[in-house]
Amino acid sequence: MKRFTALEARIDAAAHRVLDRLPASGASGAIVEFIVFGLKQAWACLFGGAMLALMIGTRLWWPDDATFARYDFLFLAAVTLQAGMILLKFETLSEAKVILIFHVVGTAMEIFKTHAGSWIYPEDSFFRIGAVPLFSGFMYAAVGSYLARITRIFDMRHTGYPRFWQTLALAAAIYVNFFTHHFMLDIRYGLFVATALLFARTTVHYRVFRFRHQMPLLLGFLLVALFIWFAENIGTWSRAWLYPGQERGWTPVSIHKLGAWYLLMIISFVLVTIVHRPKALGAAANPLDRGS
Repeated sequence: MKRFTALEARIDAAAHRVLDRLPASGASGAIVEFIVFGLKQAWACLFGGAMLALMIGTRLWWPDDATFARYDFLFLAAVTLQAGMILLKFETLSEAKVILIFHVVGTAMEIFKTHAGSWIYPEDSFFRIGAVPLFSGFMYAAVGSYLARITRIFDMRHTGYPRFWQTLALAAAIYVNFFTHHFMLDIRYGLFVATALLFARTTVHYRVFRFRHQMPLLLGFLLVALFIWFAENIGTWSRAWLYPGQERGWTPVSIHKLGAWYLLMIISFVLVTIVHRPKALGAAANPLDRGS
């Protein structure tokens, strides 16, 4: 798997021509790493950021008397955006596979959760399955897109990574519990413990620009889950979907939802590893890739 698409390779080469002239040590070197980190994160969030922008824009400016449903516009815009990213080489075909997997897995959970009353979609639409408008699957796909892209552009490697079958079993148990806790014992706290035990020794090593950095993978899961919680607040403010109690006026999403997103991060990460298998720190780099 190449680290960069052809477009990204050109962007990387242009960045090197500018940034290689700057000091590599001291405060200047740290500032360069921080700026590149932010730019790469923004690039990885391209699909999710575009979806949030569409939700905000249609919340502010969609006509109340429009004959075309807002949710249908969001669905068609998401399909167009996805197709455009592939055609313009903004993402790889393997990442598109990840997005498809997330769309299917996410839509299946949406159908169940809306039936159980966990949240609602308050507007009408044509492109829907039951009470679930089809654009909703792209919100899960945005998470998959982000994780697949950061795995690649940050050249992520791992130490202490558990056996692949163990991660699959944990992800399956978490996914099943999202359904069964409505009518059986909720085992989410046991799943938190299992997650901590399984990934306790796992460290992710990632390259920003000149240097490799590292952090515990469990901390990485938490940071991404927190970011998604902020995005979820934007989504509910835009009335893309609503939780119970938000129907008559928006209120922030409970911080307790962070736990659910943390567990969903485990599922998301494991699904990505089906396509992009985790690399050990000592694995050979692709000789065609640049160092940033």
